[in-house]
Amino acid sequence: MVKGKLFVLSGPSGTGKGTICREVLSRNNGIRLSISMTTRTPREGEIHGEHYFFAEREEFISLINEDGFIEYADVYGNFYGTPKKQVEEWLDRGQDVLLEIDVQGAIQVKKNYPDSILLFVLPPSIEVLRERLTGRGTDAADVIERRMASATSEIGLIGEYDYSIVNDVLAEAVESVEAIIKGEHMRLTRETSEAIVRRYKQEV
Repeated sequence: MVKGKLFVLSGPSGTGKGTICREVLSRNNGIRLSISMTTRTPREGEIHGEHYFFAEREEFISLINEDGFIEYADVYGNFYGTPKKQVEEWLDRGQDVLLEIDVQGAIQVKKNYPDSILLFVLPPSIEVLRERLTGRGTDAADVIERRMASATSEIGLIGEYDYSIVNDVLAEAVESVEAIIKGEHMRLTRETSEAIVRRYKQEV
């Protein structure tokens, strides 16, 4: 069985990564979403096991020591990480997995999983990014300024990625992600080439 593909969607806070992921998943039943674990406090409306696995700091550090994360990072004083076991089980079963994580984590994933496909979500402009962060009303002014400063440095790392997507019109951004996923499945690797040859030989 050919392994599934690991897609990583990331970019500065406020670019709409989560919304894009939800739309892609609602339209594509064969893709699994990995749920991240975090030590931060849940925001209003967030559900444990659906939006994040919310954990105490001691629990998170214990899992780090057990090599239980694909990637993890300290973001604004809170840990975020992608639990390893479930993701690797899905990939081994030939299922695609989508990660929605921050830029630090994405670069870790690429280092540990060289075949992963990294997609960077950009805002139409820095001004629009500030409007989105302010408009969602979840962060204090000093946090917004910190996120804006981080956005500039994060965009500077876009060269580590495989694709970039500007999230101006949501429907177009979602279609771009879907096109990338479809295109990656048509890309020939040694593994997929050998699988195709075996299949056609069996039919002779």
